[in-house]
Amino acid sequence: MPLPRFQTRSVLPVAGPGCTTAPLITAPDTSWASRQRFTLRIARSAFAGYVARPLVQAHPLRLNPTHRAGYFVVAASFLIQAVTIGGMFAYGVLFAEMITTFGWSRATISGVISAATLTMGIAGMLAGRLNDRFGPRGVMSVSAIFYGAGFALMSTMTTPWQLYLFWGVMVGIGLSTHDVITLSTVARWFPRRRGLMSGIVKVGTGCGQLIVPILVAALVASYDWRIACQIFGAGAFVILMLAAQVMRRDPGGAAASLVLSPATGTQMPGASVMPDATYRTALRSPALWLLCASQAMVIGCLATVTVHIVPHAIDLGLSRTAAASLLAGIGGISLLGRLMVGGTIDRIGGRRALLACYCLLFASLVWLQFAHAPWMLFVFATAYGIAHGGFFTVMSPTVAELFGTRAHGALFGTVLFFGSLGGAIGPLAAGAAFDALGSYRLAFGALCLLAVAGFILVCRLARHRPGLSHSVAP
Repeated sequence: MPLPRFQTRSVLPVAGPGCTTAPLITAPDTSWASRQRFTLRIARSAFAGYVARPLVQAHPLRLNPTHRAGYFVVAASFLIQAVTIGGMFAYGVLFAEMITTFGWSRATISGVISAATLTMGIAGMLAGRLNDRFGPRGVMSVSAIFYGAGFALMSTMTTPWQLYLFWGVMVGIGLSTHDVITLSTVARWFPRRRGLMSGIVKVGTGCGQLIVPILVAALVASYDWRIACQIFGAGAFVILMLAAQVMRRDPGGAAASLVLSPATGTQMPGASVMPDATYRTALRSPALWLLCASQAMVIGCLATVTVHIVPHAIDLGLSRTAAASLLAGIGGISLLGRLMVGGTIDRIGGRRALLACYCLLFASLVWLQFAHAPWMLFVFATAYGIAHGGFFTVMSPTVAELFGTRAHGALFGTVLFFGSLGGAIGPLAAGAAFDALGSYRLAFGALCLLAVAGFILVCRLARHRPGLSHSVAP
């Protein structure tokens, strides 16, 4: 009597290398469920023998629980970036609604952005120091309360001072942790892949810019801007609070600190074990102030281009839709820049990656000076977008590379504060120059000079670079 189609009496060699036994696989019937179980058993045995076992033997850390916890930290940081920055960009959706409701001037409504930027810079320094001392979980939880409450309370405002209190101060405090907490924590977890992981976290910023304003606009269209603020405030609070509970300061129990090569993450030849810099020690280092000055210059450049590229494109003859697509293109390409530069940091180090970003920024700004046709503006957007995304990724790994991670939060917060000053001054100065001259040529020419000055400052980092260490982690 012949056997059924899927039944066999032989031993099938389905277990891969390293397996001691190969089970006898039989199928008692020809039903569909039986055939699926038969196939699944073969696939599972083959995976265990040929994939999982060699992977664990060759790379035992890849499935380490500490590694998995680090990836959860990256995922939570990605979510924090998306929600906080997405909400900041959603303010543009509420802009027109407040003009219609209250009749306030555009200067009054837009001025709150400068107030929030200043609050973000000041609070970021404090948040960084608290993160170094107490860890990210509690600091991020408090930040979530301020962020969600600030949005929700906007639904009750009737006067401009309330707008500046709820958005300029409360939401500004909530925004202060989006970089200093997430990137500082990731820097402690991933010294060997610090750049790539920082880039992945910063991609969350771009995703938030694309998704959150659309959601807020849909809420405004369906209900009312006040109800939209309440819903988004409550939702942001819940998401940020949950993400905060995943955050942990560092892996803990890691091996002793080693002096690591910024390019490979391996111990440098002849290096000795040294402690990371304290905040007071770093304050006496010229390298910190060179970083602060360069950050102020580059953020001034980036903020100015972001604010003024659309009206400049319209002045050159682009339609409003095309000009808006130019800005959207910069945002989309910047996502690629964050990943590209993040991976590059792990190969060549933060300082060299920072210099590369400055070169690309300078080249794109010079091109912008001579761009007079639409296609030339989109070429500019391509080069500039990569540099734009790279700058927002490279600074945190560079701070860790120079000073270690012991006081990384406080030091990174200090650098970000100077960047916020540049971001507040740059667009205002460019607008004043345009009002006086009727052209952006002088303003964009000044940005070229700032890019050159920032490049020179970063070059000088080589002379003042402290020999500091990084903790061993995934």
